[in-house]
Amino acid sequence: MEFERSSGVLLHVSSLPSYGGIGDLGPMAHEFVAFLAAAKQHVWQVLPLCPTGYGNSPYAGSSAFAGNPYLISLEYLCDWGWIEVNRIAGLAGRGGNVDFGQVEQRKLPLLQEAAGNFLDRAPHDPRLAAQWAEFEAFCGAESSWLSDYAFYAVLRREFNTGAWTAWPEPVRKRQPAALAQIAAQHGRALAQEQVLQFAFAKQWSALRKVAADHAIRILGDVAIFVNMDSADVWVHPELFELDEELKPIRIAGVPPDYFSPTGQRWGNPLYRWDVLEARGFDWWIERIRRACALYDLVRLDHFRGFEAFWAIAAEEETAINGKWVKAPGLVLFRALESALGPLPLIAEDLGVITPEVDALRLELGMPGMKVLQFGFSDKSAHMHLPQQFTPGTVAYTGTHDNDTTQGWWNTANAATRAAVEAFVGPAGGRPVWPLIRATEASVAELAIVPVQDLLELGSEARMNTPAVGAGNWGWRAPEGSWTPELAVRLAALVDVTDRDNDPLGPVTREVPS
Repeated sequence: MEFERSSGVLLHVSSLPSYGGIGDLGPMAHEFVAFLAAAKQHVWQVLPLCPTGYGNSPYAGSSAFAGNPYLISLEYLCDWGWIEVNRIAGLAGRGGNVDFGQVEQRKLPLLQEAAGNFLDRAPHDPRLAAQWAEFEAFCGAESSWLSDYAFYAVLRREFNTGAWTAWPEPVRKRQPAALAQIAAQHGRALAQEQVLQFAFAKQWSALRKVAADHAIRILGDVAIFVNMDSADVWVHPELFELDEELKPIRIAGVPPDYFSPTGQRWGNPLYRWDVLEARGFDWWIERIRRACALYDLVRLDHFRGFEAFWAIAAEEETAINGKWVKAPGLVLFRALESALGPLPLIAEDLGVITPEVDALRLELGMPGMKVLQFGFSDKSAHMHLPQQFTPGTVAYTGTHDNDTTQGWWNTANAATRAAVEAFVGPAGGRPVWPLIRATEASVAELAIVPVQDLLELGSEARMNTPAVGAGNWGWRAPEGSWTPELAVRLAALVDVTDRDNDPLGPVTREVPS
């Protein structure tokens, strides 16, 4: 799919300087949309919005369909009458990085309290009657995943085992009598989980509506694999390479690469692609349908895994001894297109890319990705520099997996720095904006800049270090970062590089309610 020439900003919702210890869908998100509009940006790229598990990675979520309750704005719940203002007064303010432990211990109980209040009040309170009708409609529309996710979330707390694979066998294997007993014992908790998903959906829809009013499109992210400890694997074990005890046989990862000499052992269970194909790829159709309901554009993480994936025996401690195994590729995407129509997909095609992967992407008409930070090591890397870009490209200064551009420069060797300055001219130790200008001026359809680069922040603002299990995903932007001066600077660059366009064209797409 072709996109109009546009530019945008990469910032995950959790990195907003919101009240309550973590970025959310509340006032700070709407303030950020206003900044993007003033800066003539037309794309806001976010990371997966799913509930996160161990390590807080949005790429290791506990559901491919649910929203992350942490991202719900308590301030808006107060406005709705779900919880009183004095109940949330003691939460953390808008400064500092995310302390996920504190968010779980302090914010999550307040979210549960608000959901309980809604269940108690809404059926009888005329002020909440419209929301109650919306909630009932939401439960019906999302019934294919909502109830199962609620069971998973409640059971995860109930057994506190760290993963569903350690639950008692009747529940682990989803025996009907065991699930019926859970429903009878925990009916209110199950309903609260569904209410929180409704609250997330309502706040996300409102934010998307405001963005769409300014022709700002949300670029979302779909991780190719799902987490082993997820509702998806618990509910659909037949779709994954699991043994009779529901333990993984082979797992996903990538071989040794730029980021890690031992590769990355992700641990996600592999799909039984033969089973999925025999079922018409029904689960994947529903997953992409859901993604297209949440986002305007969708980035497919680890696109090369749709052509061939790195399979690692589950007992291996690293990813070194894996092997490449063919995936369904074109057959899958034709099934998706047949069911859903033309899809606004972008391929994350970084890393070791073969001619077969390139051929698949081009056959599907998907833009690929280029990252300027990768382009300065030697001539073989120049595919990541603008002189080799083609229009069907989404260009970045860096991504959430890179160091910030200033942090990268600070640790770069002399040869890399010399190459950068040969490209952009003398940098004076501050190459970030020259590289932003190079990205925006390129022929790439979309030019995306992480917020950390707009603010010229160093390594302290890095979002993620691949192959490092702890200490990631916690960065939050300082309050007051979106200044009028920064908006003017960005808008001027948009004007001179002809990027003041809605990426989806002049016809406004309808935003789901």
